[in-house]
Amino acid sequence: MGDTFLIDKDVTETEVVHNDKGVEIEWSDGHQSVYSWDWLLPHENRFQRTVNLQRFMERAQRARKFRVVDPIMDPSPTVSYDQVMSENASLLDWLDKIHTFGFCFVEGVPVTPEATKTLIERIAFIRHTHYGGFWDFTADLTYKDTAYTNEFLGPHTDNTYFTDPARLQLFHLLSHTDGEGGENLLVDGFAAADVLLNENPKHHAALMAHKHPWHASGNEDVCIQPVLQAPVIQSHPTYRRVYQIRWNNYDRAPKIDWHIAEQKLWYAAASQFNKIINQPLMQIWTPLKPGTALIFDNWRMLHGRSEFTGKRRMCGGYINNDDYLSRHRLLKFGREKVLNNLGNFWIKKDNPNSIY
Repeated sequence: MGDTFLIDKDVTETEVVHNDKGVEIEWSDGHQSVYSWDWLLPHENRFQRTVNLQRFMERAQRARKFRVVDPIMDPSPTVSYDQVMSENASLLDWLDKIHTFGFCFVEGVPVTPEATKTLIERIAFIRHTHYGGFWDFTADLTYKDTAYTNEFLGPHTDNTYFTDPARLQLFHLLSHTDGEGGENLLVDGFAAADVLLNENPKHHAALMAHKHPWHASGNEDVCIQPVLQAPVIQSHPTYRRVYQIRWNNYDRAPKIDWHIAEQKLWYAAASQFNKIINQPLMQIWTPLKPGTALIFDNWRMLHGRSEFTGKRRMCGGYINNDDYLSRHRLLKFGREKVLNNLGNFWIKKDNPNSIY
């Protein structure tokens, strides 16, 4: 699949051919498109309303309180497996680091899937998806997902197609033989959104305002779509802070409820965001190695990897948002304080709901 953002924004059609099956288009940059009538007719734009972009510009806010790791100057946040597994104070330190920095490494993990699974379950139960629960895999094209290949993966978030995307994601490289490459990539989505807000508030508002349909339909027995469309930049209606990023260009489904001017603005905004997350200073590249697991906040951090050769065995899994927050709040504030603040959304430092 090609890169959407490499298409010239001024591309025009040079030839349009209609036939019984659909429409074939030749474009000015040389690429071709084929659209079937079965696909075109359901995607006819019949909507007349427009989004009040000014309202989103007025409410556009920065992300919740967080800290950005400088890939050149800062050491990566790290904890010890033995301490995390044996001490609740160390477990809390691990969760605090994930919430503050967006990711954390765990050193000293036994190089087995069993130990990795137990590490994940130290936080909460593992979320099951159409890929199963706990993963233990090598490159396998039968999954029809680029994550299961050895190809380069650009920065993205997982589960954009779920109504409730998994919050935490953990990787542990068990082995890499007869090859090289496969460095892990992290990009702080909150920091990228802030950069976009500083550079072009209108583009930031467009990525907040326009909600998109997303999908996962690579396998014959799977076609997942969220109940609601969702924007790239999600702002909390009560806290008025950005709290979630959804970004995976391959998972966007066709959108029909917008006009040409809105489409052009959104694609310009998306193109700028794409440039931001691909700037070298925004990217944290780290080699994965057996014995060191990586966990990150999938609602904030975009991840990817470099192309690799040889055979890699990887394991890991997802954790739901609500289960992660429950564990973090109870450890940090204690059960009594959590219960006493149920429904209290007045954000103060000592309110358990300040963790979200």
